[in-house]
Parts: sequence; structure tokens; C-alpha cells
Amino acid sequence: MALMDNFKDWGKAQFLDVVQWMDPSQDMMAWRFDFRGQEIQNGGKLIVRESQAAAFLNEGKFADIFENPDTYTLNTQNLPILATLKGWKFGFESPFKSDIVFVNLKLFNDLGWGTPNPIIMRDPDFGMIRVRAHGIYSIQVPKDKEAIATFIRQLVGTNGTFSVDQCQEQLRKTISSKLADTLAEMKIGVLDVNAQIDEVADAVKQKLTAEFLTYGVSLAKLIVEPFTLPEEVEAMMDKRTSVGMMAPVMGAYTQMQVADSISIAAANEGGVAGLGMGAGLGFGMGGMMAGQMAQAGMGQQQMPMSGGAAMAPQVPAAPAKSLKEELTELKDLFDSQLLSQAEFDAQRANIMKKHGMG
Repeated sequence: MALMDNFKDWGKAQFLDVVQWMDPSQDMMAWRFDFRGQEIQNGGKLIVRESQAAAFLNEGKFADIFENPDTYTLNTQNLPILATLKGWKFGFESPFKSDIVFVNLKLFNDLGWGTPNPIIMRDPDFGMIRVRAHGIYSIQVPKDKEAIATFIRQLVGTNGTFSVDQCQEQLRKTISSKLADTLAEMKIGVLDVNAQIDEVADAVKQKLTAEFLTYGVSLAKLIVEPFTLPEEVEAMMDKRTSVGMMAPVMGAYTQMQVADSISIAAANEGGVAGLGMGAGLGFGMGGMMAGQMAQAGMGQQQMPMSGGAAMAPQVPAAPAKSLKEELTELKDLFDSQLLSQAEFDAQRANIMKKHGMG
């Protein structure tokens, strides 16, 4: 009775003349042919199109892989494991369980990636900095039997379908990991990383090429977009840029500030003690002029006194640097953010006091 039931089920099964895969989704990387209620007819055709490959698995093991586009004839002579009638002595219930997995070999282009968590960079100027990165990449399964088998074994598994989104879940983690390793090895400062973005991308791609092949996938393209820096680092870069732009005209700007301070000091009835930095620079200019006049008189000989004895020349004990020079150097340190506001105020007070203006 069981034999007759099996015969009826076999008689109802649909014999397939053609086995093929037409994929309308554009994002499917692999598809397992569904044999439920169907059997491949002896002498049936297997169609493998351009950018496709077909893998035959018998009882979970690879029997053959067709990676070239063609129409293949399936018969008991070259593929006996696919012959249903081979199980005649088992009452048409064949013990041979075969699968056909189609693999899409086309290029999956412009896939997005990004760092799920910030990458920590060691910067010589700012110390430990957290940065984020993103970009695009392109992948495909190579036209190679070993790569196709590896792709099915490592990623597709027993899934009926396998999409590019499922593939990206694993690959994105690999990209972030290799990017962090590359930045640590290249030792690029955070201020220079975006200027060397192409070199970073090339170095990461070299690491990922071998890593992706362990999944049976080749990396065709990798693009790293400019890194996203912390807001405080971007603000610091803007300040440094402003200082750099002022450097060529800093001398003329300082002279203008000194001239303005002298005019304000002359018009101020209460003196110059409360004029701050501008007044200090004004007095520095006056002190510098006085020092130059004193130095000019040092070379002159002393006029003889009435007693015929010559006066000994008196050399003024001028400071090593003028007030203007010391204040200008102090301001440069402050503009370069090497001094805090409190340190700047304290040192400025000391300089003013040193020159008799405290």
C-alpha cells in the first residue's frame, strides 16, 4: 500500500524540462531552486545566464558548479544523482537529496557603509580624538568555482534566498575594523587625515581585499568620505586658520594697534593706567623711542667740566626687550591658544610692572 501511495505521489510530481533563475529584484545575490513537488526530467535543461552561476549540491555536498553561461543537458550519464528513477527500489522515494543554488555574479555597486561607533585616533596635538567615517563600496562574487563554493558555504548557508542587505551586515563590520587598524598604523594626525583621504582608502582596500575573499566576495571599489571630526576640534581648526591668515600682516596690524593706543592715551585725562593692552603697547612704543634716543647719545663723548675733568659716560640700564616686544610675544602665545586667559592676564601684569607701569 505504501508503494502505491508513493507511486501516486510520484505520478503527481511535475517533471521539469528547464531549470533557470529569472531575478526581477536586482538585489538578490543567491537563490535556492525549490524542488518541492517537482522533479528534474532526465535530459532536462539547465540555463545559466551571463552574470550567473549554478551550484549542484548532493546531500549538502558540492557535486558540481557551472560558472560559465550556457545551456546544460542534465541526464543520468553525467549527473546520476539528479535521476529520480535511480530510487526505483525505494518505491520512487529517492534517498538522494539534491539542491541547486543560483548565484548572482553581477557587480553590486555603490553600497553604503559607515562606522557604527566612533573610531579613536591618537593625535599628537589633541590627544585621543573620536572620529566617524562613511563612504561607499562595490562587491561581487568572482567567476571562480572556489569563490562561489566559499560564498555559499560562508554566507548563503541553507537560506532559500540571500540578499545584498544580508551580506552587508557582515561586511560593514569588517570595513570599520580594518579602517581603525589602518589609521593606527599610518599614524596620521586628525588635522591631516582628510588631506590624505585617498591614501587611507587605498590602504584600507588592500586589507579588505583578502578579508572579503574569505567570504567568497571580491571588493571592486572602496571610497572613504571626509571624516567627521568633533565640534571642538573643528572650532580649534577654525581658530588656527584665522591666526595663519593674520600672520603675513601681523606686523602692520601691531603697528596700527600701537598708533591707535598712543592717540587714545594722549586724549585720556585720567592717564593711561586703565587703557589695557592698547595703552600698554602705546607706552611700549614710547619707551622704545626713548631707549633708541638714549642709545644714540651713548656714542657721544662727554663734554669737559669746568674743572677740566671729563664726565664718565652714563649708560642707561635698558631692559633686554622693550615693552612692545614682550607684550607682542605674549599676545602671539595667547592667539595660538598656548596660554589660558588667566595665564595671559597674570603675565601681562608682570610685564607692565617690570616696565614701571604696574
